[in-house]
Amino acid sequence: MVWITLVIVLLVLVSSVAVLALDSLIGAAVASSVASLGVSVLFVIVLAPDVALTEAAVGAGLSGVVMALGLRRLGLWRLEGDRGAAHPLTTTAERLAAPTVAAEKGHNQEEGDRHA
Repeated sequence: MVWITLVIVLLVLVSSVAVLALDSLIGAAVASSVASLGVSVLFVIVLAPDVALTEAAVGAGLSGVVMALGLRRLGLWRLEGDRGAAHPLTTTAERLAAPTVAAEKGHNQEEGDRHA
């Protein structure tokens, strides 16, 4: 039983550090849910099933869904490997406007070259 507890505590510690270290916001939300699930398993081990059920439902379930929906609402929910994903803190409008701005800069430089 001690080894299981030690493994669960290490899982909670690693996932808590991952929340702080991950660049992906959706990854941090998932790591937070994993940490909460680990804590709920620890509550089961110390014979507090009512607290474990509440922690699993609210900590891992509800807060994870609320964080993911909030990131989606803000336009920050894309993973880094997705097509078109730039920086995780850029909005959808900024990502859509970026190619237009770059194209205009290239167009203006070509006009400047012709006049010179």
